Amino acid sequence: MKEIKIQDMKNFRIGNSENSQAGTGCTVIICPEGAPCGIDVRGGGPASRETELLKPVASCDKIHAIVLCGGSAFGLNAAGGVMKYLEENDVGFETRYGKVPLVCASSIFDLGCGDSTIRPDEKMGYAACLAAEQNNIQEGNHGAGTGATVGKLWGAAYMMKSGLGIYAAEAKGLQVAAVVAVNAVGDVLDRSRNCILAGMLNKDKNGFACSEQVLIDDRDTPNLFSQRAQAHATNTTIAAIITNAAFDKTAMNKIAAMAGNGMVRAISPVNTMADGDSVYAVSVGTVTADINITGTLAAYVLEKAVVRAVLSADSAYGIPAVKDLQWKK
Repeated sequence: MKEIKIQDMKNFRIGNSENSQAGTGCTVIICPEGAPCGIDVRGGGPASRETELLKPVASCDKIHAIVLCGGSAFGLNAAGGVMKYLEENDVGFETRYGKVPLVCASSIFDLGCGDSTIRPDEKMGYAACLAAEQNNIQEGNHGAGTGATVGKLWGAAYMMKSGLGIYAAEAKGLQVAAVVAVNAVGDVLDRSRNCILAGMLNKDKNGFACSEQVLIDDRDTPNLFSQRAQAHATNTTIAAIITNAAFDKTAMNKIAAMAGNGMVRAISPVNTMADGDSVYAVSVGTVTADINITGTLAAYVLEKAVVRAVLSADSAYGIPAVKDLQWKK
């Protein structure tokens, strides 16, 4: 197995747009020929669009774009701009009245970072599509990761900056990539060193508090989690897995579920009622592959992408990033 660039993969394009001052943005993955797609939703508070299309019992067998965005539910409006771009480029589901683009979208809650009145909209979604023509994607404080943060169990005063992470790998011709906006209530972990990489700071802000331990120690306090996490910050980690393996929509739902294990390995606590964690998985190729191998590789690249999301983030909006923590150097 070897690491590859996401641009080495074929049959899709990816692009970002953002408003850095407002602290929000979106990332779009365009599949011009249409692609089978599945989803796994483990978080308790997702904000999404057109995910019913991805159920195995739905008649739709392909979608044309995935939008990962900020702005909470408001940000789902960015999908309208993606639909406009696709319609102009003759991409969509064929009907007697013209082509209808099928665009799925999920959002994170980033309203507290910059200007909460500015959210991804049709204009921003369209701009991300134009950026996708260059297929030159940036990580960190870009796209859906512009306003992403982690470690919010004690509220905004102790959280850290996160961002957009990307990682792709190839094993004997099988290619799998992960794109993720990490906006978790929990901490991001470095399993190789068995430590917290980014997350909730302690009261003195000279180390980590360990969100998992804090949550467990306070287990007898009524409604602790809803009072702290939901009142102070709303959270969600959203991801898209892209593979050149040929699978139908039903199989892609299973691969999305297996990919979610990478998120579980890299974030703790995760999939809580204060998160809306969702993982898409899309097939854009014709390579014959085993579903178990593909799902295992999907979990691997997603874990790596989560770590890259915090390592590539820059301090912003008064929120520190890993690279600027002096006590970690």
